[in-house]
Amino acid sequence: MLIAGFIVGNNVGAAKVVVRAIGPSLAQSGITNPLLDPTLELHDNNGALVIGNDNWQDNASQAAQISANGLAPSNPLESALATSLVPGTYTAIVAGKNRGTGVGLVEVYNLP
Repeated sequence: MLIAGFIVGNNVGAAKVVVRAIGPSLAQSGITNPLLDPTLELHDNNGALVIGNDNWQDNASQAAQISANGLAPSNPLESALATSLVPGTYTAIVAGKNRGTGVGLVEVYNLP
């Protein structure tokens, strides 16, 4: 399991973000034992689930937003979500589907 925290500052109001969980495509960069099928959950500062994703193309609306911003993962098994977040602290949790293990990467992009 990989856990990454990030903060949405108060000076911008709601922020549009894309959060990605990358695994299989890391092999192209020479990473051995990449996480083959990552899942992604985004939690707020109270630990409540805000949104989750398994395969980034599962939600057509989100996939369109992710692609429109040039942030489409190269592998359909990777996870990504697009959402608006109010100021606060957030935690992205990446896990291997069916308890899979390997090397994964979390990326958080603030959109204009």
